[in-house]
Amino acid sequence: MILLTGSDGFIGKRFLNYFKNDSNILNLEKNECFNFLSDFNNWENITLILHQGAITNTREVNKDLFSKYNFQYSVELFQKAIKHKIPIKYASSASVYGNNEKGFDPLNEYAISKLEIDKWVMDNLDKFELIQGFRYFNVYGPGEENKIIIGQASPVSTFLHQAKNEGQITLFEGSPNFYRDFIFVDDVINLVLDNDKSSGIFDLGTSSPRSFQSIGEIISEKIGVSINYINFPEDLLDRYQFNTCSEQIWGNYKFCSVEKYLNQIE
Repeated sequence: MILLTGSDGFIGKRFLNYFKNDSNILNLEKNECFNFLSDFNNWENITLILHQGAITNTREVNKDLFSKYNFQYSVELFQKAIKHKIPIKYASSASVYGNNEKGFDPLNEYAISKLEIDKWVMDNLDKFELIQGFRYFNVYGPGEENKIIIGQASPVSTFLHQAKNEGQITLFEGSPNFYRDFIFVDDVINLVLDNDKSSGIFDLGTSSPRSFQSIGEIISEKIGVSINYINFPEDLLDRYQFNTCSEQIWGNYKFCSVEKYLNQIE
């Protein structure tokens, strides 16, 4: 039986879709997560934990919220995995790097919480049967509708929504200089579930970043709309990643390009 946390989130739903023909999936969401840990007594039948649940709003400033769900809950869940020798694969985030190309520079409470749990994992790595953390870069794909509503969707999905519903795409001034390592959600699923790595924390991106400008132009040309430019928000200046690129660790894996994805959804 596989335990999947965050099954109602963007990436969690995609995992759930992958296992849609498998009845041995146990879904877990935030409102029941702590009670589950105290009440569940069938750990010996759990063969894998996919921990995708977290508070992911990068504009949330409530430190206690991140401490409770992203750190405290993760630690308690991981301790169950240690005790019962259950392999675990969990979602970390490239946000831990901030704008530091050679180290860590978390720019918001979400990123801080992800770095804290990563450090806890590394301090306890030898206690696990297997644990793999994946620092997701800019994940995009179907299923981001709820994230679009709250302004937390990937640029790919945001620009596509704008083009289809508003008749134009809105970019920040300076977008030719803002780069992201965009990775299709199904590539995330494939590499998390099927890799030959041992315990550790790994970057999960294509290692081929694209500018916001280039993504906007691809979508504007495809849909036939114009691009509108607005000033960069001052409140984001100190907590915005301007360039992300994952370490090249996935060998000859063939990633889906943004262009291929857009052609698939016609």
